[in-house]
This record gives sequence, structure tokens and C-alpha cells, in this order.
Amino acid sequence: MNAAEKPDWTIEDSSDLYGFERWGNDYFGVSKAGNVTARTLNAEVELMEMVNGMLERDLQMPVLLRIENILDAQIHRLNMAFRSAIESLGYRNEYRGVYPIKVNQQAQVVEEIAAFGARYKHGFEVGSKPEIIAALSTLEEPGSIIICNGYKDQEFIELGLSAIKLGFVCVFVVETPTEIPIIIERSRVLDIEPVIGVRIKTTANVSGHWNSTSGDRSVFGLTASQLVEMVDLLKMEGMLHCLQLLHCHLGSQIPNIQEIRSGITEVCRFYADLVKEGANLKYVDLGGGLAVDYTGWGSNHGQSRNYTLSEYCEDIVDTLKTTFDSYGIEHPIIVTESGRATIAYSSILIFNVLDTTTFEPTRLPERTEGESQLISNMRDIYSNLSEARLQECFNDAHFYRNEARELFKRGQLDLRTRAIVENLFLDLLQKIAVITETMDRVPPDLEGLKLSLADIYYGNFSLFQSLPDTWAIDQLFPITPLHRLNEKPDRSAVIADITCDCDGKIDRFVGEEEEATVLPLHALREGEEYYLGVFLVGAYQETLGDLHNLFGDTNVVSVRINRDGSYEFVKEMHGDTISDVLSYVEYHPKEMQLRHRNTAERAVREGRISARERQQIIKLFNESLNGYTYYEKEE
Repeated sequence: MNAAEKPDWTIEDSSDLYGFERWGNDYFGVSKAGNVTARTLNAEVELMEMVNGMLERDLQMPVLLRIENILDAQIHRLNMAFRSAIESLGYRNEYRGVYPIKVNQQAQVVEEIAAFGARYKHGFEVGSKPEIIAALSTLEEPGSIIICNGYKDQEFIELGLSAIKLGFVCVFVVETPTEIPIIIERSRVLDIEPVIGVRIKTTANVSGHWNSTSGDRSVFGLTASQLVEMVDLLKMEGMLHCLQLLHCHLGSQIPNIQEIRSGITEVCRFYADLVKEGANLKYVDLGGGLAVDYTGWGSNHGQSRNYTLSEYCEDIVDTLKTTFDSYGIEHPIIVTESGRATIAYSSILIFNVLDTTTFEPTRLPERTEGESQLISNMRDIYSNLSEARLQECFNDAHFYRNEARELFKRGQLDLRTRAIVENLFLDLLQKIAVITETMDRVPPDLEGLKLSLADIYYGNFSLFQSLPDTWAIDQLFPITPLHRLNEKPDRSAVIADITCDCDGKIDRFVGEEEEATVLPLHALREGEEYYLGVFLVGAYQETLGDLHNLFGDTNVVSVRINRDGSYEFVKEMHGDTISDVLSYVEYHPKEMQLRHRNTAERAVREGRISARERQQIIKLFNESLNGYTYYEKEE
């Protein structure tokens, strides 16, 4: 194909526009047909093929799609990257990964991590009694590590001690001094020697969104003086040999690799002095921190990262080796609690677009004799449209539009005239926006014009249920169409959910090099669904979601991709029914049905409806109780 025959838009253009190669971690791409694909095991499957399979199984949108192979691949990559770094740098011990259950507690996720991670003895980090119960009922591989963080009461500690008897390495990480006497007392009563860890407060304070767990103001961890008191108490009790793990947590999303090196150096200093005190340290737990590059910018922006997985592992191993060698200390087992990076890539929220609102003129009538002076004034602005007079035209358009509204309010202008003025106003703003795209310097008043004219695409989902961090902490997630990527997107849009809340919208998007205020999308086609995917949502979103407007959990589908390019639906879970979510907020569906029946029967007695109509009304009510909480299109 020569240059003259080259199409105006290609799938490569779409791939570059939406950034699959930048943020996708090699897991996502675009097929020749213009559909988003998931890649793993050297195979590639179109997500639209999976969507069609969901619909055939009566799994309506929205759906949370989990691709189990991607979760497996992330566990494999993490363990192999550390193994490679350890071998190449001559580190004289091993790596042991643990997954923090709090990042996504869903049983399908935890069970898959336990099953696939068994080959690496990949363990769990738990911070509550329900989480340790989940770990004990899921882990099977002896020697797997369970890191017990958080506040621990007597029952929590007894559960952990029982895990030691079952063959797991269960470590009680002391977060506060009050936990130590309980650990000592219960271990003696049950005659089980505990494995004790201690969490320290480092002075290193990392940048990024989730940095409050580091530094002096960290909620958890012991200060230097509290650490000395703990060592003295364990010495006095003859249990200092039980102190086997040093723990720190710099942050769950560390964007800058230099901050990781700095934090580890300080940890090593604590480790060395504890060894001198007589502690039997064997493990150094560096907590979370391995970032997800949500934006694909490869920078130290809070939602990006300026390093690769291999660089992360090599820097950790090299810093530990160099520092411990200088102290003449044996190399400990390296533990990290990578949750976000383990789970984020494997989950995609998929939803259909229900409708759009556009801010374009719908009808521009020709000039007529005797038309309103306001209309004539608005038309005259067109003759002045130029880069030099753009601000003036913008101001004039607003003046006449506002005057029309004021006259209409006072009854001095009819509805049709107001509609013409507002259509001309929208047309002028669209033309002004086009001119601003070629300007080197845009007047401040016009900088937000593109956003104010953007379409609103109404998605069939609840932001508060499925993407709560978008609302709560301005988290960015990559969002793309799942199909039609062989077509040039011809609309600029923001996305609104179906909750009746003005905050239920997404107007911040991942741009090529910086944050964007609009997302390029395709115009809807009559009678054809349009599907969008929100990627990298595996971490935290499912368990942080709330019941805003009583929209419940979405349908969930787990698939496995096979080496031959086929795939299987391995798990599916229908989302909450209306009855489910009402019961969560203390309604009793059976009582509700009875009260509704009585209301309908009273209407029969009062002659407002017939007995047959009563049955139809009751049937609709009861069927709705058992229906999906989201928008369902009629077949």
C-alpha cells in the first residue's frame, strides 16, 4: 500500500491514542478487526468475544472480567524477577512473596493466588481475624509464609499459633507494644514457640498517592525507643530468639525508585543493630511499594513509576547485599507484600453506553426578515471570528446568550427565539474551540472550553460501587472502547454513571503524556451497543465500593485463556439482586412483598384496579426484587 492508499485511521493509531503498550504491561493490544485483545501464554483473545459469551450466558452489563492467566503471570513474573536478580548479583538467600489479602479479598482471587502461587510458596499477609481464617482455609503448601499485621487480640494470636503447628511460617508482626505480652502469654499457654516480627517506623517518606504509611507519622510501627523496650522485654522473657523478621512499609505505590533505595538502606541499619542485640533475624519484609503504572507515563508521577519490575528487584537485592556485606551480616530471606502490582492488571470493568448528551446546535435557521435583534447580533459575531478577536467573540456570545435568557425569564422573549439564540451560541463556541487548537497561547477564559463542550456518555455502571477511588482520591484508570478501534474516534466525551449524583462522573483521563479532561470516543450507532472497558481495577475497587443508590455488586466472570487462543469461562457469579441490596440495608424482602400485596389488595377494594391488574402489579414487583440492580435492556 502506498502513502496515497494509506487509510486515515489504523489500529496502530488507536493503540497509540489509548496507550495499550504504555500501561498494559504487554497484556493488552488491538486486533486487526479493531477489537481490544488480552494476551497471555503467547495467545490473544478479543475481549468482545468474551462479552458476547457473557451475554449468551445471561450475564448482563456491567461485568467485572477477571483473566486468571494474567494474575498467574504477575505472580510468576514477580518471583522470577527476584530469582534472576538474586542469581545475577550473588545474593545468598531467597525471595518469598506474600499477597496482602486486603487488596482484593474476593474468594476467587485469593484461591487462585494460593493455587498458582504454591509452586513458589507464595503466602499471604493478613490484617484481621477474617483474613487469617481465609488464609488458613486456602493455603495448602507447607512452609508458606503468613504475615500477621494489624492489631491482634488473643484469638487472632491463637489462630496464628495454630498455623505454625500446621506447618506454615506464621509471623506476628508487632505493630504496638501492647501486643507483645499477649503473644508471650498465649504461646506459653499453648506451648507453641511463636515467630515474632517487628514493624519499624522509618524516617524515609516517599512521594505519591499512598504515602501516609511511611515516615514518622505512620500509624503503625514502633519508634526507636519502643523497639529497644521490646528487645529488653524479650531478653528478659528468654524469647529474643523468636524475633526473626524485621518489617517496614514505605508505601503501597512508590513511583520513584530512588526512594526505595533510600528506605531500604535505613531498614538495613535497624536490622544490623537488632542482630548485634542478639535477635535471631532471618527475614526482612519490605512491605508493599511495587507500583502500577496506571498512566503509562514511566515517570515519578504518583500514579506512574519510573522503573521496571527487573529494576525494582535488582535495586532491592543490590542494596540489601551491599549493605549487609558491609556489616558482615548473613543475607536474610527477602519478603515483599506486592498486592497492587499482583492483582491490578487481571481485572477489567466492562459496561455498555446507554445514551449521550451533546452540546452542539441542533438547528440553525437561515436569516429571515424581521428576526429578533438578539438573533441578528449573534449572527454578526461570525464575521469577527479570528484568532486575534477570539476573546472578544467569546465574550459577545455569552453576553447575547445571557441577555436572551434574562428576557425570556421576564416574558419578553418567546421560547423559539431563545432556542435559536442558544443554538447559535453553541455553534459559535464549537467554532471558537476549533480555533484554539491551533493557537500557541490560549486565553485563560478559553482553556476549559473543550471540556465544557464535551459530550456526556452515560455508562451502565456505578462509579461508587465499581470505581470508588476515582471519586474518593482522583485515581486514574485507563479507559478505552473495546471495539471499533479501526475507526477514528470522532467525539470528545466525559463519562457519567447511572447514579443520580453529580459526582458520579469521570472527567479525568489518562493522556499520552499528561492528564486529559476528555476521552476520544466514537459516535453511537442506532441499534448497536457500544462497550467501554476500565482497566487495571483489580486492586481495592471491589471491596471499597458502596451501595450508592443501592447499586450492588456487578456480575463477575473469570476466564482462562488457552495456548491455542481459545478460552474458558471457569467461574461466573451473578451480581446482587435488588432483594440482596435491600437486605444489606436492613429491609426484609418477604415483609416488603407482603406489605406491597396488602397495598395492591386495598386498591382492588377501593376500585382503582381490577383483581387481574393486582396480579400483574404484584408479579412485576416480585420479579423486580429478584432482578439485577443495573439497567437491563429489553430483549
